Amino acid sequence: MCLSVVIFGTGIIGNLAVMCIVCHNYYMRSISNSLLANLAFWDFLIIFFCLPLVIFHELTKKWLLEDFSCKIVPYIEVASLGVTTFTLCALCIDRFRAATNVQMYYEMIENCSSTTAKLAVIWVGALLLALPEVVLRQLSKEDLGLSGRAPAERCVIKISPDLPDTIYVLALTYDSARLWWYFGCYFCLPTLFTITCSLVTARKIRKAEKACTRGNKRQIQLESQMNCTVVALTILYGFCIIPENICNIVTAYMATGVSQQTMDLLNIISQFLLFFKSCVTPVLLFCLCKPFSRAFMDCCCCCCDECIQKSSTVTSDDNDNEYTTELELSPFSTIQWTKGKEICWMTSKGGKIPQKAFQPGNI
Repeated sequence: MCLSVVIFGTGIIGNLAVMCIVCHNYYMRSISNSLLANLAFWDFLIIFFCLPLVIFHELTKKWLLEDFSCKIVPYIEVASLGVTTFTLCALCIDRFRAATNVQMYYEMIENCSSTTAKLAVIWVGALLLALPEVVLRQLSKEDLGLSGRAPAERCVIKISPDLPDTIYVLALTYDSARLWWYFGCYFCLPTLFTITCSLVTARKIRKAEKACTRGNKRQIQLESQMNCTVVALTILYGFCIIPENICNIVTAYMATGVSQQTMDLLNIISQFLLFFKSCVTPVLLFCLCKPFSRAFMDCCCCCCDECIQKSSTVTSDDNDNEYTTELELSPFSTIQWTKGKEICWMTSKGGKIPQKAFQPGNI
């Protein structure tokens, strides 16, 4: 219960902070940050809805919403794995795209329709691939042999014979291939794709660093930092998804020689590692990504009147140049600001950009 409270509090605050930073800061609305905000939304969903239901079941041996929660919790968990898998692959592609354009100013802030289309592909793919979990899951009641206690409710993989013939055959096929499909799609695909793409991206970054066309290696260093962040997220995801695959293998090949208590323990460990991944991901972003950590500290400082007054009195040109350079060289938004430093300052604080700023020569 204590572990659940820590995971719940940290995960809710961290993922909300990531989503708010991307939504309320114009210079953070790049395709990479949109993907990370989408990942934070699903992590928030997992912790906010699934964690309380799982804890309630562990304490009472009953599902709070009975058959509905038995079906919806595994569905959301598997859909979250799909979202994470496709998001990591999309981040790797975006990092490779940035690395191939590292010798020029690469505009990474895309229009709303392009970003929405990419997120829609991730959502639709993840939600469709998780649909068989709704068909497979059934609520089962087992008598614990204790007088005066109601039967324990367990959510088991069991195909209902009342399904239509076509869906019943598809459910049987999915059930027989679920082990290797789960292992290949949700573990091997993101791991191998990220390793391959990150190695190619790192090679591109090293070539750009040797060329150093811009005369400033800071942009290249930040892009290398983002590439390392994607690798770290993949390592965290792989570490947390391994017990789920072990549990599936044990269930498929060694279920007769393993007690039910051991199976339940493996299942709860795999679920808690999924919650742990959703909790640690925003913390990892704040630790490894300087733009995220800076934006988070700015949000914290805005809650203090002293920080607001202090920031309003900063008029030094050196500080403005430094902030503009940090914004310009961010791997999330590499925009070359030639004039109008007030535009950079106002957008970073959520203000509106003057119409004259869009005239030729101002940006």
